[in-house]
Amino acid sequence: MPGGISRGVYEAAGHKDMAHRVAIGIGSNVGDRQGNVTAALQQLRRFIQIERISSAYETKPVGFADQPDFLNLACTGTTDISAQDLHRALQAVEKRIGRRTTQRLGPRAVDLDLLLYDDTRIDQPDLVVPHHGLASRPFVLIPLAEIAPALRHPVEGRTIGELAAGAESSGVRRKAGGLVARIQRDVQESRPQVPLALQRAGVTGVKTVIAVAAGGRQRSTIAAFDVFADLDASRSGVHMSRFSQDIEDVLVDIGCDEAIGVDALALAVARKVVESQKAERAEVSVRAEIALPRHTPASALPTQEFYTVVARSAVTAERERRLLGIEALGITACPCAQQMVAENARGRLADEGFSELQIDRILTTIPVATHNQRSLGTLLVGTDRQPDIETMIEIVEQSMSSETYDLLKRPDELFVVNKAHHAPRFVEDAVREMLRYANDALADYPDETFVFARQTNYESIHKHDAIAESWATLGELRRELRGELAVPHTTLEQWLYAQEPSRE
Repeated sequence: MPGGISRGVYEAAGHKDMAHRVAIGIGSNVGDRQGNVTAALQQLRRFIQIERISSAYETKPVGFADQPDFLNLACTGTTDISAQDLHRALQAVEKRIGRRTTQRLGPRAVDLDLLLYDDTRIDQPDLVVPHHGLASRPFVLIPLAEIAPALRHPVEGRTIGELAAGAESSGVRRKAGGLVARIQRDVQESRPQVPLALQRAGVTGVKTVIAVAAGGRQRSTIAAFDVFADLDASRSGVHMSRFSQDIEDVLVDIGCDEAIGVDALALAVARKVVESQKAERAEVSVRAEIALPRHTPASALPTQEFYTVVARSAVTAERERRLLGIEALGITACPCAQQMVAENARGRLADEGFSELQIDRILTTIPVATHNQRSLGTLLVGTDRQPDIETMIEIVEQSMSSETYDLLKRPDELFVVNKAHHAPRFVEDAVREMLRYANDALADYPDETFVFARQTNYESIHKHDAIAESWATLGELRRELRGELAVPHTTLEQWLYAQEPSRE
């Protein structure tokens, strides 16, 4: 909802279906003034149907002179939210663009004033309408008179044009050039030359800093977002800049320093995208690397290992879905090559006079050589609950032949090599182990919980890589593990968008 307003407030009785005529004053004198004003207008469009925008005016500061000149303008339009909710929405936009609490009439990144709301009069401690400075401040009157001279001041009884005619205008100068020409009309809203709908349009690799709760504490990390919305045939394009703003808006709403589940964050951004892009569907993917404390397996040296937390969400008018998962590196030892090496060793040992019993004891005791693959395991769980990140990491690591470490002394290297060669696994084995372990770890989760597992083995003796993956709801997985045959598996897309699984 606009400016972080809750849906209940936004649709409160008496506001949902009413169109109120409003006038807004906009000013900036800190940083990129033009950028601040442009960003403010863009965000105002989310909850105000803007009809007219004035020229931009260079104005001298009032009350506190030791500060830069302001860039001021005004806009008019209609809204369907109450004056109080509109006031809160304007404050939220100011905060997102960068306004901080300063002295009264001091410098600010952006200043948004509710000048008029129909012909309503409001006199409350935190809201006065008409704005108390409207009748006396030239930097407000002159821009508003340019676009709405016939509007009448509910208290003064005179029109804005009449009030502006009597105002001292020496400190207000129209800025040369078309400052807001490019935002008077959204080109994206125009009809495309080829009127075809698109399923996904958006941006990838949008980076920002978030806080993730993992390993018993809050950890700051850089997250990369991929954000998409669908696009109907009547509009030329999505608003690309709004995707990044949606991410920042969500982080402001939750508090930038507050840890939140990455899946919940992805879901919140998807909700915001549906609103800001007027979309039927939005998809968001997030990747964030975290470091967790570990000890090396043999020498017990303290270290840290890096893992990637991944999340994906999809939001439509009827449904919301989210997944949380991890990616972890490990090692797999090839069973096929190991079997060939073992058979070769068995023949050579027999040639040397060893008995079958002795050969069996030797091959059981000493790890048999094979080629290894550095491996990447991925596990995603789709649920409204919050799966434990460390449990998912443990599932993925134990599904491979061995976990790996950044820091390894010689005893640790021996441990990893021995462990891997005593547990050879194909890429397919790792996926099956992941699903089995996930079923055990999620024993109290409902049947509709979704599980996705993928294993990528970066081959050492081949010039290609090996990949295996599988997906199913826990209900489907449980039926298979009980021995039921030909159980249809729900795909990721089917689960995200509530489609029926194939029965083929």
